[in-house]
Amino acid sequence: MESQGISEADRVDERLRDAYLSLIEKCLTGTIYEDKAFHAVGDGVYDASLREVGRDWPSMAHTMIGVKRLANLRMLTEKVIRERIPGDLIETGVWRGGACILMRAVLHAYNVTDRRVWVADSFEGVPAPDSQKYPEDTGSDYHTFHELSVPLETVRNNIRKYGLLDDQIVFLKGWFKDTLPAAPIKSLALLRLDGDLYESTIVSLNALYKKLSPGGYVIVDDYHVVPGCKAAIHDFLASAQIAPRICEIDGVGVYWQKL
Repeated sequence: MESQGISEADRVDERLRDAYLSLIEKCLTGTIYEDKAFHAVGDGVYDASLREVGRDWPSMAHTMIGVKRLANLRMLTEKVIRERIPGDLIETGVWRGGACILMRAVLHAYNVTDRRVWVADSFEGVPAPDSQKYPEDTGSDYHTFHELSVPLETVRNNIRKYGLLDDQIVFLKGWFKDTLPAAPIKSLALLRLDGDLYESTIVSLNALYKKLSPGGYVIVDDYHVVPGCKAAIHDFLASAQIAPRICEIDGVGVYWQKL
């Protein structure tokens, strides 16, 4: 039986795809087992309202971006697939790898084999601020949080746990200023920025925005909570003389589409 051009088999496929990706989201955010927050940056309990908007640091879950920002990432990843926006997917600043796992899971769910997920991180935490070159980062203390330092092998193992570690996952290890300008990326459909600093944000945009396909998306994780990150966005846009419509996600992150 068909209705409006959609077969029953297609409906079953869509239900199974949604069930798989929804379960992945719950596992990645820790909501499925109510993962508690770090004592160092929370009160050591699970608070669903904080996890919803990514305002705590989970003790075990594989992402800290929260339910809404992860759902936004899934939505935009599905969108570039359905609208055939050419290019790969990248996250700059991956922590435990959760957002990259979600992007790879979406490719798997749609049987997409000609796109890669680039996993870019120092895997040694956030760099100390270079206040002389980037005064907007003065006072940042993210480099002092050992919880933000997740080794490459740990991230690889996290991806492997979901059965998604294959040649469509590509790691870029090192500081962004050293890895991104020379990265062998031909084109991107989605660029997710989560570097926690002005430097990390502006370096990523300068190196990668020109590779983003028209119709592709930029997601900025820390736009409303890291002043240096927001400053970098607007400095870059002003320099590039572009003024995209910046869309809100959850009061923390934003995104826009490259026209």
